[in-house]
Amino acid sequence: MAKGDDAIRRKKNKSNRKRMRSSESAVSARVSAIIASKRRRKAGKRRICEGMCYSLPTPDDPFNDHHGKKEPEKKKKKKSKGIPGEKQNEKNMVIVDGGILVDQNGPSKFLIVCLNAIKDAWREEGEAEVRDISSWGLYLWTCCFYGFTNVLETSGPCATREQVAWLVSSISDIVARKEKQGILVPSPCLLYIVPTQERAVQVRSICKPLKALGIHAVSLHPGASIQHQLHGLKSCEPEFLVSTPGRLLELVSLKAVDISSVSFLVIDGLGIGSGEEIRYAEKLNSIKETITSSPHIVVFSDHCDQMAALADNLLGDPITRLSLNDSVISRSVFISQHVHYCQSQELKITKIQEIILQTLRDDCRHKMLVVMKRENKNGLTSSGLYWEDCSITNTSSKGSFSLHNREKIMRVVVKDEESLQLDKVENFEMVLLANFPSSVEEYVGILTRIACHSATGALHSLFCQEDAHLAKRLVNLLSECKQAVPQFLLDFDS
Repeated sequence: MAKGDDAIRRKKNKSNRKRMRSSESAVSARVSAIIASKRRRKAGKRRICEGMCYSLPTPDDPFNDHHGKKEPEKKKKKKSKGIPGEKQNEKNMVIVDGGILVDQNGPSKFLIVCLNAIKDAWREEGEAEVRDISSWGLYLWTCCFYGFTNVLETSGPCATREQVAWLVSSISDIVARKEKQGILVPSPCLLYIVPTQERAVQVRSICKPLKALGIHAVSLHPGASIQHQLHGLKSCEPEFLVSTPGRLLELVSLKAVDISSVSFLVIDGLGIGSGEEIRYAEKLNSIKETITSSPHIVVFSDHCDQMAALADNLLGDPITRLSLNDSVISRSVFISQHVHYCQSQELKITKIQEIILQTLRDDCRHKMLVVMKRENKNGLTSSGLYWEDCSITNTSSKGSFSLHNREKIMRVVVKDEESLQLDKVENFEMVLLANFPSSVEEYVGILTRIACHSATGALHSLFCQEDAHLAKRLVNLLSECKQAVPQFLLDFDS
C-alpha cells in the first residue's frame, strides 16, 4: 500500500532533525565559537588571547599583526663580489653587439634586430668582416634619444658603413619606441643629406634590409629622372629620405615632398661639398630653414676650415663631439691654433692684452679663458693698462673681469696654470696660454679638450726664446692639423 504525502513529509522532517542534532556544523562558525568559549570559561580554561592583557600597536607593527612578538630576522643574502666595476644586476640587461650589456633604460632589442638585419645582408654579399663600434654607437644612441645636444662627428669626411648602420638602427629604435607609446611620428622622420649621387646609393643600400622591418628608405639624386622620383614619392611615404641637397630642394619647390616636420637631420660629408663652398652652404641653410620643427642634427666632417662657419651655423650650441679614433687631427677639427711670438717675459701682459682686444673686435664669442702664473694674474687688471675704447668691470679677487665696448661684452676668466685641471677647459671655446706648456704632449692635452660643446674654438699661446727646443715638433703638429705655421717657428726649426 502506498504511503500518503503526510507520512512522507513527517519521515523527512524527522530525518532532518536527527541529522541537525548529530551534525557539528549545525550552527554558524560565529555561534559555534561563542558556545565553545562559554564552555571553556565555565571549565576554568582560557586561550592566551582571552583576557585583558592585550599587546599594543607599535611603529614596527602598526596593525598588531604579530601580537607583540618580534618578527624573526630574515637572513641577508651574501652578494657575490664579482669583477670590480661590473654591474651585478643582469636581470634587466640586454647583450648587444660586442658583448656590451645595456640596461632597459637603454636601447631596446629592436635596435639589435635592425643591426643584425644589416649585418646579415653584408654577409650574404660576401663582406663578413664587420668592425665593432658598439661604444661609439651606444653613445650616439644616447645623444639621439635624449636629444639634449646636436652631434659633430669628426672621424673622417664621411660616415663609415658601420656608423651609418648604427645611426639608422638607432633612429629606427627611437621611432619604434614612440609609436609603441602612441606618439605620432611624421614621415619622413630622417633626412639624410649626402654630397654626391654615389654616396646616396651607398647609404640607401645600407638601409635596404630595414624594409622587411617596416622602415622604408628612398634615395633622391640627379642620377634618376625627376618624373620617376615624383611618381615614387606619390606611391609611398618613406620613413628615411636620402638625398643630395640640389635634388631635394627641387622636389621641395614642386611640393613633392614635405620635410617641415623632420625629426632627425644628418649631413654626411660636409667637407666633400667644399668645392663650391658658397652654393653648397646656401643649399644646406635653405634645407634647414625649410624644416620648421627642431630636428636633432648630426654632422659628419673632417678638418676643413672652409666649412667651420657652416658647421657652427648648422649645429649651434651646445653640441657633443664624437670620434671613432683618438688622433689629434680628429679631436681638434674646427679648432684654430694661433702661436704668438713674445720677445721677453716682461712683454707678455701687453701681448695678452693685444690678443684679448683683437678677439673682442673680431670674434663673436663672449667668454675667454686665460691661463697664466699666479703672481702675474693681477697684471691684467692693473690701472696702468690702457684698453683703448673698452672698459673693465666686475673685477674679481682671482683676476677675472668683464671687458666691454659699445657693441659687445666679453668675460675674461683667469686661472692659475699651477692648479689648472684639464676638464675645466672643456666649457671654453677660446683659451689663451700665457706660457707655452713644457711639452708638446701637454699642449695637445689642452688642444683636444677645449670647445667640447661647440663646433668651433680657438687656442692662443705665447712662444718665447726659452721654448725654442719645442719648435720642430710644434711645426709638425700644426702642419698635420692643417694650421698656418708662423715664420718665427720655421726660423727656430731651421
